[in-house]
Amino acid sequence: MRRHPARARAARCRARSAVWFTIGALAAIALAGCASAVSPATAAGDISISTGGCGGSWHLDAPGWHTFQLHNAAADSAEVELINPASGAVYDDIENLGAGTTDPMRINMGSGPYAFRCLIEDTDSITGPTEKVPGHTTGAAAILPVTDNDLYTPANEYHKYVTTCLVTLVSQVTTLNSAIQGAIQGGNLTAARSAWRPAHLTYERLGAAYDSFGDFDGEIDGRADGLVGGVSSPDWTGFYRLEYGLWHGQSAATLTKVSAQLVHDVRALQASWPSTEIDLLDIGLRTHEILENALQFQISGHDDYGSGTTLATTEANITGTKVLLTELHPLLAKRYTGLPAVYTWLDRLQKLIDATHTSHGWTAVAALPTATRQDIDAAASQSLVELAPIADITEPRRQ
Repeated sequence: MRRHPARARAARCRARSAVWFTIGALAAIALAGCASAVSPATAAGDISISTGGCGGSWHLDAPGWHTFQLHNAAADSAEVELINPASGAVYDDIENLGAGTTDPMRINMGSGPYAFRCLIEDTDSITGPTEKVPGHTTGAAAILPVTDNDLYTPANEYHKYVTTCLVTLVSQVTTLNSAIQGAIQGGNLTAARSAWRPAHLTYERLGAAYDSFGDFDGEIDGRADGLVGGVSSPDWTGFYRLEYGLWHGQSAATLTKVSAQLVHDVRALQASWPSTEIDLLDIGLRTHEILENALQFQISGHDDYGSGTTLATTEANITGTKVLLTELHPLLAKRYTGLPAVYTWLDRLQKLIDATHTSHGWTAVAALPTATRQDIDAAASQSLVELAPIADITEPRRQ
């Protein structure tokens, strides 16, 4: 599994859908963005944001779909949240609302109390007056915000998980290197091919840590894309470089330098890891991105450099996703009613992939029957739909 060429910091940088997350209902999010699928939104009025106040006075005569026009009158950018003032749970928010700009917030307002909370740069948060929407109608669900403190324990537990996996990885790449060196005289690389896959899969289970790995990730698991000379580039190193050589007839003498470099890089990563911090945003963001990259590069067959094992890599990516979900479960269980569907679809995807592993080994994506490939694509896509809300739910929020 590989990361995006340029990872979008989506959870920090975009204004979200007006239905911030009616949990378990991506369909509802789709409806919120489709004017023909819902009743037209009623203009709810202008909401002003400044260091002197947040929201001002506003009033709704009835629940339903409404649109607020949020204007930032402050000198700095701001984040604006529509909250339940009793619990602090967030119905919707707009981030990075620039000074002097106006953005719409469109939301299904239920009956009950609401307030706007403004978080302007370098300013304490300001909560506006509480307004009550009349009636007995349910609207968009509110989500309890997650803070940095909430994420410290999952991040620390994940750090320990990576530490343990790196011990295993060092042993495995050492075995791989020894197998390649041992084949120099006899020329038989069968043992090296057998040792390559388990080592690579161990690394592929560490999906949430890739950004924390920095340059080590490209050195250890970089593909040939973008390199001058492609697969012939002298700058190409790591697992995929070895895969290409092992399955394209290159000699042990040619590959021994590559395998020795891999051992060096993995040991250097292990040595640096104790002092490495995981970005708290990544803990939730990667639950989606790991599988998103698997769909793009592994399930597509793009990253098959000869071994035909990209589906094995996808299975490792699923494991990496489930590890993150385990660490986040205490936070998600009370915030995301769609969490069971996440596991249902991940398990379905894993079962479909397991079925491609026969007594003869893994089946290359290119050799799959069309129907099987379509089933895997569909299960991966639906898994991503179910995973999508988690990044927003677990984004650490300023209080």
